[in-house]
Amino acid sequence: MARSNMGAAVDSLALLMIRIPLGVIFIAHGSQKLLGAFGGQGLTATFSTFEAKLGIPPILTLLAIIAEFGGGIGVLCGFLTRLSAFGIASTMAVAIYKVHWAGGFFLNASCAPGRVNGIEYNLALLGMALALIFTGAGAWSVDRYLFRR
Repeated sequence: MARSNMGAAVDSLALLMIRIPLGVIFIAHGSQKLLGAFGGQGLTATFSTFEAKLGIPPILTLLAIIAEFGGGIGVLCGFLTRLSAFGIASTMAVAIYKVHWAGGFFLNASCAPGRVNGIEYNLALLGMALALIFTGAGAWSVDRYLFRR
């Protein structure tokens, strides 16, 4: 049974509505780590923090920064979407495990000093990225133009 054009358009719109916020969020977070934008600490300080506080070696920190900044751009544009979303999902899985698990489930906007937020926000971002890994970017994407199917 063939899918209607309307059903395909709605599916692509839904994927776009996942891609836009996910891409913007990760471009912003990647910019903090890479460029020091939006109040971030920049590349050198990010390397130091990740190694000293989390035990993450510099090469893996670099991959996380690429996954966030580059993956954010890829997801937003729908370019190499599954690969971009995989990088984001991997970064969120590590963030949940290494940082946020200790904070429990809930995001606590007014955390006490020294306490971390829970996993709920990271889990939502992970779910969005996983959806894109399984579905791809949809019709309104660079991928669709490059890899016509």
